[in-house]
Amino acid sequence: MQQLLAIAGGGALGAVLRFGMSNSIYRLLGRDFPYGTMAVNVFGSLLMGFLFILFVERMVVSAEWRLGLLVGLLGAFTTFSTFSLETLALFDAGAPFKALLNIIASVVLCLAATWLGMILGRQI
Repeated sequence: MQQLLAIAGGGALGAVLRFGMSNSIYRLLGRDFPYGTMAVNVFGSLLMGFLFILFVERMVVSAEWRLGLLVGLLGAFTTFSTFSLETLALFDAGAPFKALLNIIASVVLCLAATWLGMILGRQI
């Protein structure tokens, strides 16, 4: 039961943080490209790689903390469903180049950010 509560609490916080960060980025850069979702996913990927290494290789962290932060907070913070919807919306709007750019950039940047996070986590 404690693990489920940790995931639920982390998920609630992650969803609120995603909303705040993505909207802040959209205010800065506009909504003609899914900058907010991409930034959230890249940053979340960086944190996922970093915290995974930190929690698994560097520190002894309880299952509740690991699940609450990795599954709950980061699971709700990053959002593949929004990425998918925004990408299809770009295709529907007649912007196939932007849609393909979003697919390629999101996958490459999120993989690179996770890898960088793991490297940073190993430096500690």
